[in-house]
Amino acid sequence: MTEAKTGDTVRLHYKGSLDDGSVFDSSEGRDPLEFTVGSGQIISGLDDAIPGMKVGEEKTVRIEAENAYGPHNPAARQAVPRANIPETVPLEVGLQLQAQTENGQTVPVTVVEYSEEEVVLDANHPLAGQALTFEIQLEGIA
Repeated sequence: MTEAKTGDTVRLHYKGSLDDGSVFDSSEGRDPLEFTVGSGQIISGLDDAIPGMKVGEEKTVRIEAENAYGPHNPAARQAVPRANIPETVPLEVGLQLQAQTENGQTVPVTVVEYSEEEVVLDANHPLAGQALTFEIQLEGIA
């Protein structure tokens, strides 16, 4: 039976969970995730788990933060004046916004604190700093 290797396009069903058991993402009820192995389209730790798998094979892999969304970077948090956020934006902790960097690049940020004077925004990926566990099943190799 054929084994997946770097450069193959594969289809994969998955369920991703955190150490506390909470599920953060799943392909259940959807089409399998399709990507090219080794192309950088998915997090490296999951990409590294695919070569050698056969169609129909299942496995569980734990991926440390360094091979997932990276460590939490305290420098990615920034306080901005409340006046820089439009009054029409109803602020709440967890709200996702788009910020623009000095060079014009758009970056997703999350409101982590706010007061009448300032808003603290976090540009870390929501899963940064966390180990992830994936239950995966290889559905196909193209």
